[in-house]
Amino acid sequence: MRSLPDQRVPLRLRVAAREELTPVVVLLTLVAPDGAALPGYEAGAHVTVTAPNGRRRSYSVAEAGGPAPARYQVGVLREPGGRGGSVSLHDDVRVGDVLDVLPPRNAFPLLPARRYVLIAGGIGITPVRAMAAELRARGDADVEVLHLTRTAELAPWREELLAQGAVVHHSAERGRLDLWPWLAEPDDDARVYCCGPASLLEEVRALTAHWRPSRVHTEDFAGVSADEVGASPFTAVWEPTGARVDVPAGVSLLTALRRAGLPVDGDCEAGTCGTCRLRLVAGQAHHRDVVLDDDERAVAVMPCVSRALSEELVLAPPPR
Repeated sequence: MRSLPDQRVPLRLRVAAREELTPVVVLLTLVAPDGAALPGYEAGAHVTVTAPNGRRRSYSVAEAGGPAPARYQVGVLREPGGRGGSVSLHDDVRVGDVLDVLPPRNAFPLLPARRYVLIAGGIGITPVRAMAAELRARGDADVEVLHLTRTAELAPWREELLAQGAVVHHSAERGRLDLWPWLAEPDDDARVYCCGPASLLEEVRALTAHWRPSRVHTEDFAGVSADEVGASPFTAVWEPTGARVDVPAGVSLLTALRRAGLPVDGDCEAGTCGTCRLRLVAGQAHHRDVVLDDDERAVAVMPCVSRALSEELVLAPPPR
């Protein structure tokens, strides 16, 4: 896999195709305008797309990865109650439009195992579909895919998944699926991956409490609420000027920095887009994002949802 470009510099990608997979999910195919190969990625990766209304949102890439793909495909769930990014991508994007897209990042990577149980709820099927395709191409592991939706009409790639032997379950027709048969026996040669709504993630974590934690991997692209990251106040120190900013209980770090007049970008305010990334110079952060990997968390923080475990955090703009 070749090295990735600067993650803060967007690619300018053309919408080569759009397909309505369901009444609420559109598949966008993004390519370089000159037909050049795109930065590589592995299954589980996501790209961050700037919608026509200026909102940035992160979307998993729906196809198996590669070192120099010709395209990125992303499935966008229309969320009328959200901040407007998904609605804009549904309503305002046409074939031929050019969008800003941050290069792929992967906070949900496939790790080695002999057996995989891949569980998806709703639009969580997007990274799971890519993972299943990549694992089947390798051919060295058993793969089970479970996709849970409310109805058949809301299940993207339904016929494809059924043809591949996946369990596709619709709760409105058959009630809630019992996941215990797939999770009852812990297996150190297996890994469980789950992407979907918080309720499904909580259920899978409860049902795998007897598994080794390192064998269970979850991802929630809804992000987290800045209002739920903890109530302890702390102080942020802005390294370039030495300014000290009090961060009260109930106020996000991002909000406190902005109120102090400091130049911090931000968009999703849910820990998913990566726009507000800052350099962590000193202190211990309470990380709640889905953007940074373990190594990056030692040197960076997402202030929209993260707070402090120490009394102070010393922060600086990201390197340019």
